[in-house]
Amino acid sequence: MNNHDWMRRDLAVLWHPCTQMKDHEQFPVIPIRRGEGVWLEDFDGNRYLDAISSWWVNLFGHANARINAALKAQVDQLEHVILAGFSHEPVVRLSERLVAMTPPGLSHCFYADSGSAAIEVALKMSFHYWRNAGQRNKTRFINLSNSYHGETLGALAVGDVSLFKDTYQPLLLTPITVPSPDCYQREPGESCADYSTRMFVHMEATLERYAGEVCAVIVEPLVQCAGGMRMYDPVYLKLLRAACDRHGVHLIADEIAVGFGRTGTLFACEQADITPDFMCLSKGLTGGYLPLSAVLTHDRVYQAFYDDYERLTAFLHSHSYTGNPLACAVALATLDIFVADEVIERNRALATEMAAATAHLADHPHVAEVRQSGMILAVEMVKEKASRTPYPWQERRGLTVYRHALERGALLRPLGNVSYLMPPYVITPEQIGFLAQVMTEGIEKAVAEE
Repeated sequence: MNNHDWMRRDLAVLWHPCTQMKDHEQFPVIPIRRGEGVWLEDFDGNRYLDAISSWWVNLFGHANARINAALKAQVDQLEHVILAGFSHEPVVRLSERLVAMTPPGLSHCFYADSGSAAIEVALKMSFHYWRNAGQRNKTRFINLSNSYHGETLGALAVGDVSLFKDTYQPLLLTPITVPSPDCYQREPGESCADYSTRMFVHMEATLERYAGEVCAVIVEPLVQCAGGMRMYDPVYLKLLRAACDRHGVHLIADEIAVGFGRTGTLFACEQADITPDFMCLSKGLTGGYLPLSAVLTHDRVYQAFYDDYERLTAFLHSHSYTGNPLACAVALATLDIFVADEVIERNRALATEMAAATAHLADHPHVAEVRQSGMILAVEMVKEKASRTPYPWQERRGLTVYRHALERGALLRPLGNVSYLMPPYVITPEQIGFLAQVMTEGIEKAVAEE
């Protein structure tokens, strides 16, 4: 069977995520037959370089031999067991590894099965902590403008991307939203650090006013990914940690997209030398193989739930596949590769290649900014450079970049008018150069449209 056959069968029965299905009357679904390294191959034999790590999850390439071996070994041993009252070797070993490698003080792991679910866990755990501590007036959350934390109702509520959120507003709790420290908005000549520091005044004032009714502040450390890969300086996180301590409010770090080496350090919080009260992990945790997420917290939170059963303080949250052994086994294999291959060090060289390959775009008349945080690089197209006037979203110029890239053998899936590279860490300098060329060609096509 070829691409067309599989597309026809697909459209008869599937409803795809984050998709206006009517688009597929014009743009075909691409059925993938196999993957190898950075490449995906369809049923007609066309290959696509996966420049976005299949939605930011794939770290070490498709069909990685070492991760495959770990999965195969585990499937013959134990596929799944209930984690309530039972345990197993992979989940214990993974928890030990995560506690050892995350910022100091995080001591306990709670597992779920997706990034959104991890956010739900952190929100509920923070709220429940204050309830157990006798502070029942703490029921609200503070977020940043343009933030994104997932699609389930709690996670959606503490996000701030209107495209995803507006339709469901009547179903959602209402956070207190503080202006983002996003450095795209800085004044000409102003450093990112200075701007992020200057913007902290809004968070300080909000905490001063609302701390008595706030459970936690939730942020994506350093990069607001779904909000257009907007970036800010680590100084903001350092200021935020101190302010949360001062005002008696938890700090939730959503490292789902930025964790595991994406921003140049293993975890983004490391760049500010802080430990959040809750750290949410997923995506790269399993190297792109299986759904798994974890929420890490410290002993003070854990002890607030540790009590006699009759007091009803236990955290009664669960997922059927919590701590799945297969997912934990591939997560352990993924973490092994970080150590064996000195990945963080190697990524610094790759990040330098990404910067050099796209540097010419900074002077493009329709590019407002080329920005980078480690292995994340974004190029923002605008209608008018000097004023940074954006193209109307209805023109969907990013879609032109996407379609051109597919024709050239690359998977680039822009966020609106922002094209970005977030590739697997096994990419080569030559492949980075190819992606930069394809992106440049796509942008030229997009801005030439009437």
